[in-house]
Amino acid sequence: MNKNNAIRVRFAPSPTGYLHVGGLRTALFNYLYAQKTNGKSILRIEDTDKGRFVPGAKEDLMNTLKLLGLSYDEGPDNEGEFGPYVQSARTEIYRKFAHELVERGKAYYCFCSKDRLDKVRKEQREKNQTPMYDGKCRNLSEDEVKEKLGEDTPFVIRLKFPKEGKTVFYDKIRGKVEFNNSEVDDQILMKADGYPTYHLANVVDDHLMKISHVIRGEEWITSVPKHIFLYESFGWDLPKFVHLPLLLNPDKSKLSKRQGDVAVEKYLEKGYLPEAMINFIALLGWHAAGDREIYSLKELEKEFSLNRISKSGAVFDLEKFQWMNGQYMKKLDLDYISEKTEKYFTDAKIDISDGEKYRKVVENGRKRASTLAGIIEHSTMFYEDLQFTDEDLKILSDEKAQKIFSFWADALKNADNLSLQKINDLVKQSQKELEIRGKDFYIPLRLVLFGNCHGPDIPTIVDILGKEMTIGRLKKYL
Repeated sequence: MNKNNAIRVRFAPSPTGYLHVGGLRTALFNYLYAQKTNGKSILRIEDTDKGRFVPGAKEDLMNTLKLLGLSYDEGPDNEGEFGPYVQSARTEIYRKFAHELVERGKAYYCFCSKDRLDKVRKEQREKNQTPMYDGKCRNLSEDEVKEKLGEDTPFVIRLKFPKEGKTVFYDKIRGKVEFNNSEVDDQILMKADGYPTYHLANVVDDHLMKISHVIRGEEWITSVPKHIFLYESFGWDLPKFVHLPLLLNPDKSKLSKRQGDVAVEKYLEKGYLPEAMINFIALLGWHAAGDREIYSLKELEKEFSLNRISKSGAVFDLEKFQWMNGQYMKKLDLDYISEKTEKYFTDAKIDISDGEKYRKVVENGRKRASTLAGIIEHSTMFYEDLQFTDEDLKILSDEKAQKIFSFWADALKNADNLSLQKINDLVKQSQKELEIRGKDFYIPLRLVLFGNCHGPDIPTIVDILGKEMTIGRLKKYL
């Protein structure tokens, strides 16, 4: 850990596509820990795997974090004293340290071809062995190495990991963790193209950027022995390790990045609110002291603690996410929800130029939908011509229904300043004078005005439609 005990954490994603919900959780937990401890959070882009690089992914990722309200103290667009914060701009640093490891006898040149390595792995799998490098170049003599280098034979640099004993370390969540050294591979540190692998660049950058706590997903815990060996080989202090529990599907299988429905951007496009997403993701593997579930980002910053992170996997329950999103849709400011929902109405080619009506439509829809996009399902009937089945038309042409429509059309024609109270009074008056109540009253009236026997109450429907549109719909089926 850095000498002055200052808390410094980092989120270090690879720009290989969309931001996975697991990546967002790692970013969020790092951010929350920095906020809680008055520390610093760093965004570092690990883009040295050129085969998986996706143009524009870095910018999309940074925009998504900002949209979710997750700022960082240092990063590619907020340079601090430890930059650059994009690994492809730091390749000379990694090469220097890789060759230093070779000189110290902690790493070695490997000249094996891809075909040979593929053959070795295939044979190991056939024998039910864990695929690992077989060490062919591990003990080449100095002369053999010089000869290969003189012939410009392509090479990688591998970690010379000890094969005896155990590596023991302490994880903040899991406590004491042990690995048999014989089960740890001689990891490639520098590829043939001169770019580092994750393991070398990660350790070098964490040291140079004075990272105090490495908070990341559980899938990286098997890499810790290699990382510890690198720290010790350079004579560097170790950071604290914090490995977050796996994210699981409801069937307890691992939530994979290859599943297209785990992209943060996709959920935002579907109409999930940033506030709800942060709240939901925060509760995947962490819990506060009480039973409360709804937290703003500011509240999470105060409540968060590494001690309350669970060891066991966290289930990504979409139904709970939808419920939580619905809660936020109901409680956040109507102007904010209306603004967020505009694009869905525009995409559906609905004219929302009447701002007052639009706000009423959104207010009605947000009580019934679980996503912003879902508000459309509860709104088109206020704008478009209603479509009726033969069965619907039978209901509308019934003698009682016709009496209701006629009464309402006449009453509304002479009404001024329709308020919800006046419409409610008209409901009671028409039921009394026509002596039609219950289903016989509500089903045809709601159907002719709303297109469905189920939905908002009559005063709400009339208030949203307005006087002229309400009369028009009544008269059309008289």
